Amino acid sequence: MKLKKSTSVLGDALDVLARLPNSSFDACIADPPYNMSKKKGLGWAFSKHVTMEEAWDRFSKEEYFGFCFKWITEVCRVVKPNGNLFLFGTYHNIYTMGFILQQLDLKILNSIVWVKPNAQPNITCRMLTESSEQIVWATNNTNKDASHWTFDYQRAKTFNEGKQLRNIWSMPVTAKSERVGGHPSQKPLALLERLVVLGTNPGDWILDPFAGVGTTAVAALKNDRKFLVVEKLTRYTKAQKERFQKIDKLSQVDFITAKDLGKSLSKAKATNTNAKKPAKKEIKPSTILQAANTVL
Repeated sequence: MKLKKSTSVLGDALDVLARLPNSSFDACIADPPYNMSKKKGLGWAFSKHVTMEEAWDRFSKEEYFGFCFKWITEVCRVVKPNGNLFLFGTYHNIYTMGFILQQLDLKILNSIVWVKPNAQPNITCRMLTESSEQIVWATNNTNKDASHWTFDYQRAKTFNEGKQLRNIWSMPVTAKSERVGGHPSQKPLALLERLVVLGTNPGDWILDPFAGVGTTAVAALKNDRKFLVVEKLTRYTKAQKERFQKIDKLSQVDFITAKDLGKSLSKAKATNTNAKKPAKKEIKPSTILQAANTVL
């Protein structure tokens, strides 16, 4: 892939992923739709506030499985062998993604639990307060062949007073002062920076197919990594520009459309016709996934 600068692409994740060459990225951080929004949103008694009514976060059960299968297999194709995959989720979607990763025989390294000490209370009083999210950490290779994935062990210990870092990470939800663009699930910058510095090396290319307001991108810019992020809504790419400008990094990023990306990659391919083509990454889903994919 011949991109000169970090790039934010305005477009649909599946469309953009399909345009990318094999083995183009060193790692992927993905915070996909969780499929937890409701058509009328989620509201509270005695309040006019309504949340989680985003159209991009609503699928049928069958649609969501097919969507996850497609983006995960595409991510596996475009990330280099043994590159790290960090996939966010809650109980709404984490089991779907985990099932797909297992059926693809990817090596799962850890399930990181992000604990929110200031999580929003459960006002129904009919269940426990949901105060955590999970990050599945896998490496892009089979259980048999996985090796030499990136992990900065010494840096990890600095997050735990010199001791081995555990997989339970306590961090407050994104502060109001950090929030931009009105995104309902913006992650804390500190959380994304930790993933970036522990799971990638300076100069690495990071893929984020569901960029939102660009927290992964900001973490990459602040830590000498490059990125390609994808976002389908203009209001969120506008928020990205504001954030990059705030840290004086806007000049380091190109903003293009999916169509522009396709033209750029086609032009690069045409001028490099004699280059050795990368081997196609073969993904063999299990019989059950093949059947599911056919139906979906």
